[in-house]
Formats: sequence, structure tokens, C-alpha cells
Amino acid sequence: MTSAFLSALGSRIAERWLTLLALPGLLFLVALATSLVLGHEHWADAGRLRDRLDALAASPASRSTGTVALVAVGVLAGAAVTGAAARSLGTAVELLWCAEPRGPLLRYLADRRSRRWRAADAEFRTALVAAGRARIEGADDADRLAGVAERRHAERGRIAAAPPRHPFGMGDRLAAPGQRLWRAHRLELGSAWPHLWLLAGEGTRAELQAARREFGASARLCAWGAGYLVLGLWWWPAALVGGVAAISGVRRGRAAAEAFAELTEALADLHVRDLAASLGIACEGAVDRVVGERLTRALRKEPEAA
Repeated sequence: MTSAFLSALGSRIAERWLTLLALPGLLFLVALATSLVLGHEHWADAGRLRDRLDALAASPASRSTGTVALVAVGVLAGAAVTGAAARSLGTAVELLWCAEPRGPLLRYLADRRSRRWRAADAEFRTALVAAGRARIEGADDADRLAGVAERRHAERGRIAAAPPRHPFGMGDRLAAPGQRLWRAHRLELGSAWPHLWLLAGEGTRAELQAARREFGASARLCAWGAGYLVLGLWWWPAALVGGVAAISGVRRGRAAAEAFAELTEALADLHVRDLAASLGIACEGAVDRVVGERLTRALRKEPEAA
């Protein structure tokens, strides 16, 4: 039984290693070799690439089993190292997406998003007032002005749902559940989250974990895209691959952040009463700020206010 378990565990580890590290790294090494052989001048010369492979196959070293084995091990090791580097860079991308506005560059980006949001908000409010006035006066273009107000609202929402505080939209979206719970209930999500997680069902946890994995995978895709963009300095088709990967990663990251934030807020809304009951805090009816403040103090291990 133990040997069967270890065998299954080893096969799963090998499969995960191949999928996450070796295979993407191997593809990147192939692209690297292709870029070095072809370059910009011969970017589509398949014959040149074939001749180089034939020359390597005809070399005396290719007839040595030991040399072939060493090359294979080196290629796999290089692929694994490349994959590990991409995962590390993906973690850095995640941290960048969620970064606070510290440092001149991040503060500039956060201020720029804030200015864009305020301008879009002003345009929306102006359009909304115009649409309301036209509706009251019974103007012929009332429906058109209402459509303009809806478009201005959508344009503001594409920047951020609330006044932005982070350099990137994903940081604002992930922080939004905590901000809304604090404004509505005076509940500190950071303190309550471990307890809410323990109260959640397996299905809810699985959905949250899936969204979290998708967010990390999107960041890694952006990291691979950056690597291929670098290869584009020597072989321009790689830059196309890198651009598509980076854009796709950002889009997937936004969708994953949206899903994770919505699930987080839904979990808190559904289980905050259970949390209050578990901690012995009375909660009759809707959760209000009094209950939220008592929960926050209890989770922080602070004494009750006199």
C-alpha cells in the first residue's frame, strides 16, 4: 500500500513538473535556438534550420550515447531552470499587479488612474444631469442622452468601480471587498478571513482556489510573454508570440481578479452571521455596524468598549 502511494505521488509530481516547468521551458529553449539560428534576416528560412539540424546529427558527438544522454539531461535541466525562472517572474508580476503606490513610478501610475477616473466621473455626472433634465422636460433626445450617460458610466467602470488607490486595476479590484465590508459593516476582512475560510464549505473553497490558481497562471503567462518579447530582439516572430501571451495574461488576470473578489465578498456576506454566532456575538436581523465592530474587536483580541 505504501509503495503504491509513493508511486502515485511520484507520478503526480513528475506530471506536474513536466506540465509547469519542463514543457514550457523546453518550448522556450526551442524558440531561443531558432532565434539564434535564423535571426531577423532569415526569419522564415526553414531550410537553414534544417541544415543546422542535419549538421548536428552528422557530427561525431551525436553518435556517442553518453554525449546524447548528457545533452538530453542538460536540455531538460535548462528547461526546468527556465520554467522556475518564469514562475518566479510570474510571482513578481502578481506582486506588481497588487502593489501599493510606493515609489515615484507607482505613485505616478496611481495618480494617473485617479485623474482619469475623476475625469470620467465628471463626464458621467454631467451626462446624467443632462439626461435627467431632458427626461423631466420631455425633450425628444431624452433617450439618446440616457444612452450617453450609460456609456459614460461604463467608461468610468472600465477604469475602476470606485476611486482608484492602486497603480493597476487588479489591485483595486482585489481590495474592493475589504473596503466595502469596512464601509458597510465596520468588519475588517483581513482579520476575519481565516475564520470565514474555515466556515466555508468545500465547494466554496474549491471555487476560490480555482480563481486564485487562474490569477497565478495569468501572471506566469505574462512572464512567459516577457521572455518571448526579449527573444524578439533576435527573431521578430517571437515578439508576436510574446505580445499575444502578455495581452492574454493581462486579460485573464483581470477576469480572475474579478472572480476572486466577487467570491470573496460573497463568502463574507453569506458567513458573517455564522462567524458572529461562532464567536458568541448576538446578531439578530441584518448585520449592522455595531455587530461588525464587535466582530472586528473580537478578532483583533481587543477588549469590548465600555
